[in-house]
Amino acid sequence: MGWHCFSWQVLLESAQNVGADLSTFGLVGTGVGIGLAFVSLIENISKNFFLKDELFRAAILGFALTEAIALFSLMVAFLILFV
Repeated sequence: MGWHCFSWQVLLESAQNVGADLSTFGLVGTGVGIGLAFVSLIENISKNFFLKDELFRAAILGFALTEAIALFSLMVAFLILFV
């Protein structure tokens, strides 16, 4: 078997797998973003405990927005694989 037995279906499937793998790199940034949001929450609560509730609301909002990016990244990966 050599290059003359090349199948376009194999190339397409390989390209889909590579594309799906690359689209999940957004999850790395999401993990870093969520970690930084809660690290800053802990630091700011330790500096000013009386603003705890207000800071927690802002951190949860940041968490939700950052998590939405992860869901979009996973959605793109699944679209690449299964459509």
